[in-house]
Amino acid sequence: MKKTIGILGGMGPLATADLLIKIVTMTKAACDNEHIRVFVDDNAAIPDRTAAILHGGEDPVPEMLSALRNLEKCGADCLLMPCNTAHYFLPRLQAETEIPFINVLSVTSERCADLHPGKTAAILATTGTLATGLYQKELNAQGVPFLVPNEEEQAKLMHLIYDLVKASLPLRPAAQDWRSVLDGLRGRGADYFILGCTELPIVASTLEEEGPFVDPTEEMARAAILFCGYEVKE
Repeated sequence: MKKTIGILGGMGPLATADLLIKIVTMTKAACDNEHIRVFVDDNAAIPDRTAAILHGGEDPVPEMLSALRNLEKCGADCLLMPCNTAHYFLPRLQAETEIPFINVLSVTSERCADLHPGKTAAILATTGTLATGLYQKELNAQGVPFLVPNEEEQAKLMHLIYDLVKASLPLRPAAQDWRSVLDGLRGRGADYFILGCTELPIVASTLEEEGPFVDPTEEMARAAILFCGYEVKE
């Protein structure tokens, strides 16, 4: 029996839409009826995860749990969170439900090891995600060497994520910032880039620069499609 997906979304709304689009476009299907049933709670009221981790901001878990309960009622068989930083709170959420979460950090790190063996990744993510060390831990477990941005590069990434994508503002004026981040990391030995914030695939598809890139949103979609008993369109 085919299974269903629940998306615990709103972190942010555009990233949630990007995940749903990728699930649909990556599923091997010849008609509407061959696609996966997907339940989405696009809960934009969830407090900012980086602020909670770094600055003692409001705990996002109560609003996350509100969305989770809705997805349970819908009958979701697996859960996805299109926010890398939110996975810091995953142990608390998983303890509250029997529905399995697909961990974006784990599936992405496994994919890096498969696609780029022995090569060095650059982790592009929010300051909150990097501060948790979660990606670093998962990549180490897979034997994947990695770099992280310096302070100046990280400030440019946060500008792209928070001031532009989350604010629905044009990205083109910041094209040089994006290019300089990639060039700087490449100059220090990065062979490819992990788009470790769900806003960054949107940046990468808009400001077309040479990667290569590993897209965690795509990897989460791939894992969910397979979990539900469907085929991935190659």
